[in-house]
Amino acid sequence: MTPELVTVPCLSDNYAYLLHNPGNGETAVVDAPEAGPIAAELRRRGWNADLILITHHHDDHIDGVGELRAEFGAKVIGAAADAHRLPKLDQQVSEGDCLRLCGTSAQVLDVSGHTVGHIAYVMPGMAFTADSLMALGCGRVFEGTAPMMWNSLCKLAALPADTLICSGHEYTSANARFALSIEADNEALIARAEDVRRAVAAGIPTVPSKLSLELATNPFLRANLPLMKAKIGMPGAGDAEAFAEIRARKDRF
Repeated sequence: MTPELVTVPCLSDNYAYLLHNPGNGETAVVDAPEAGPIAAELRRRGWNADLILITHHHDDHIDGVGELRAEFGAKVIGAAADAHRLPKLDQQVSEGDCLRLCGTSAQVLDVSGHTVGHIAYVMPGMAFTADSLMALGCGRVFEGTAPMMWNSLCKLAALPADTLICSGHEYTSANARFALSIEADNEALIARAEDVRRAVAAGIPTVPSKLSLELATNPFLRANLPLMKAKIGMPGAGDAEAFAEIRARKDRF
């Protein structure tokens, strides 16, 4: 049974996610930017937070963990490599580990780059990528290196094309503007940018998004393509080198 997925807006532009198994009632929270909106959504639906899964240590992904754990008695899961700077973990996980999550098997991927120790949780049909792969973008490379981040994005790009990418922020409008500055003639990107504009105007989250759409429009996933390398004036560059140039351009955009 595929768990029910709920997107919960938090802070000014963050997202948390709820996963719920209607069969046994188990509910998991993925990232907890702040407790209030998450707790309110759980109460509104009559759900308990049984698990809290953390992707990385940044405050805007963990600040609500303590309050939610205290109210709901949730078990907290996060990366072993990041345990020293996460809230107290009940279970530490690493790449290759499998979890039973809301009645479904979930695999842990190391997607370091934005931070070292950032993980993603991947299950059939969806991947919780937080600030690694994002809608039309990727996280800034704060702690890792460009080759490390590119390697992480390649892991995610290899997932089934119909995977929902559940990322951590509402940055899609700004990401679309940047993507169009490089690929102004990408028809799929032009159409997506208009869809994003309409969604934001209506107050509708632009995440999650399908991996197939990211592969067609996200410049960071397209860094390996000859046409992209030509557009950035690096026709002979390696894939990670082209990615680094695109990321540097976004940082300056």
